[in-house]
Amino acid sequence: MAISLAIRNTLFMNSKTINVLLVDDHELVRSGIEYLLNADPDITVTAVASSGEEAIDLAERLQPDVILMDLNMPGIGGSIATKHIVKQTPNAKIIALSVYDDGPIPHQAIQFGAKGYINKGCPVEEMIKAIMMVYQGKNYLSSAVATNLMFNSQEPEKDLFSHLSSRELQIVVKIVDGHKIPDIADALAISPKTVNTHRYRVHEKLGINNDIELVRLALDHGLLKNI
Repeated sequence: MAISLAIRNTLFMNSKTINVLLVDDHELVRSGIEYLLNADPDITVTAVASSGEEAIDLAERLQPDVILMDLNMPGIGGSIATKHIVKQTPNAKIIALSVYDDGPIPHQAIQFGAKGYINKGCPVEEMIKAIMMVYQGKNYLSSAVATNLMFNSQEPEKDLFSHLSSRELQIVVKIVDGHKIPDIADALAISPKTVNTHRYRVHEKLGINNDIELVRLALDHGLLKNI
């Protein structure tokens, strides 16, 4: 489980323990990551949060060294929370944590100020490496994300979903994943009417007429490759 001594010596030449704020809305995932990170001698999870709103508050009060931010959460979500925290503290060191390696989600997180981006399925050694590198002021992207961002930046017109707002993108992901409007409203802590308003705006922006076309478009553009 431990990162190799050679890599550790190269990345981390400081006796200070890295204080991490861990943000994830799933208690089981959060507890597992917290346990794994606290097992590392150079990292301490000093606080946990289960929403973007809570993350903003804790980040301002505690000023953690690194914030590990889940992107898909109820309320404002991790991307908007990242944007708010970076606005409050431009030097904030945030690592986005998501199940998506491709599409607009990684691009948006980096655009909003995340210094790193890793997949939730990555080995714990990679997560520790990312934390150490971002703590030192460097950027860290998993290899798959870096490759996809490079190719997407060369052909930005292909990514229709990059024109959506964070909230619209949250709703698209849930619709394509099969969630009903009331369930989406509950998950995001907004009204069904607001969900539908965003949904219709998405249809207009993408030039489609219904959710069936939305699902096809999402699959064609690799937004949700693993459904």
